[in-house]
Amino acid sequence: MFTATGIILSILGLLVVVAIAAAIWAAGTYNGLVVLRNRFKNAYAQIDVQLQRRYDLIPNLVEVAKGYLKHERETLEAVIAARNQAYGAAKAVAGDPANAEAMGSLLKAESGLGGALSRLLITVEQYPNLKGDAQMTSIMEELKSTENKVAFARQAYNDGVMVYNTTRERFPAVLIAGMLGFHTAQLFEVTNIAAKEAPKVQF
Repeated sequence: MFTATGIILSILGLLVVVAIAAAIWAAGTYNGLVVLRNRFKNAYAQIDVQLQRRYDLIPNLVEVAKGYLKHERETLEAVIAARNQAYGAAKAVAGDPANAEAMGSLLKAESGLGGALSRLLITVEQYPNLKGDAQMTSIMEELKSTENKVAFARQAYNDGVMVYNTTRERFPAVLIAGMLGFHTAQLFEVTNIAAKEAPKVQF
């Protein structure tokens, strides 16, 4: 026969078991999200290496072009300004790739840089001597190779972000993810078509 004290103790015991199970589940969810977040952050580090390489190549490209494009000063300045803006945005994201707002700024800056580079490459097409310059050819090949590496690294990053976002949005993780500081991560998708493509210059 159950006494009131026995029933209360049973209920308390059950509550303790439920609390322990909830704590174990929350810890497991937290640790799983940490692993997934670190995975896509590491993937972004690979993008950052390639973006840095591209940002380093652009001033060289402009410097070589400057000798031939004396009347295209505005185009050259636009490329450098867009490069500097993208460089600054990339540094902000490198500090915290999980920051969706910073990633959004980078994507906007990358679109602007892609557009400025496309305009420069169209201008280069109009100058046969510049197209034939050995240094310009070398830089363009390096830039094209770097763009391909950025695209490859971007795919790995986006795959990591998709797994992370899907995991944090699934029930029951969605109940605590936001409270634990796990917010939706931004995919690395450049909306400007020109910025998505590697530079295409026929030398």
